This record gives sequence, C-alpha cells and structure tokens, in this order.
Amino acid sequence: MIQKTNAARLLDAAGVAYTLVPYDVDEEHLEASHVAEQLGEDIDRVFKTLVLRGDKSGPFVCVMPGSLEVDLKVAARISGNKNCEMLHVKELLPLTGYIRGGCSPIGMKKPFPTFVHESALLYDTIYVSAGVRGLQICIAPQDLIQFIDAEIYPI
Repeated sequence: MIQKTNAARLLDAAGVAYTLVPYDVDEEHLEASHVAEQLGEDIDRVFKTLVLRGDKSGPFVCVMPGSLEVDLKVAARISGNKNCEMLHVKELLPLTGYIRGGCSPIGMKKPFPTFVHESALLYDTIYVSAGVRGLQICIAPQDLIQFIDAEIYPI
C-alpha cells in the first residue's frame, strides 16, 4: 500500500481528484528525466518544482516541464523581481518542508507565489512530486493550478 503524503492528504481534504504513482528512486539521478523514464511518460508531462529567491519578493516557485531549464531573467520578470536565483539546496527543507527530488508544489510550509508553465494546459493530466522521492501525483493541471493558487506563465 502506498503511504499518503501531506500533499495527498491536502488534496483529499479539498476533494481534488488525483492518483499517486510510485517509481523507483535512484539517489544519483534525481532529475525529471529519470522520473519520466521510470513512469514511462513523456518528460514534458513530468513537472519539476523549483524554488527560487527574488531580490524583492523573496522565495517563489516555478513548476515547469522536466525538459526545460528555468530562465532566471524570465522567472525574475514574471515574479516582479529584478533578479532571482535558485534557492540553495540546504535552504529547501527548512523553508518548504521538502527535500531535493521530493519537492511538491502542494503543501509547502507556507504558501509562496507560484507560477506554472503554460504547457501544463496542453495535457489532461500532469505529474508533480507528491512530496517524497519515489512518489508522483498525477493530476489535472487546472485542478493543481486552482488548488495551489498559481499563475500561468511561459517560464
């Protein structure tokens, strides 16, 4: 039986439909391409959750397809910052409650401004981390966007 994560419990409480999908974790390969391969899915449907720090806004979140790299200039612009940088990995757990390779856009310690790449809307369902390594949430992008109060942007 799959253990429910905090992210899954939050979706349950809100009545949001989703499916938990386990995959084999390789500690050496935490990137989205490995997850997509394990799931047998197109990497563009497997979304990664990146936490950045803006010079004005502080932390914010970008949820984007595993095939893309974040453009820091675009990320800064859409989040209302002049500059931004990726959050240092050692800051991730204390700030969000999640670790690298298991960071979910759902259920962080506190809500941060969140931006979901527009390509999510091309799919009936997308995959995001369930909040632990080895488990993904398959969810309708509109449901995710509404639940986490995210904005759509071409990140």
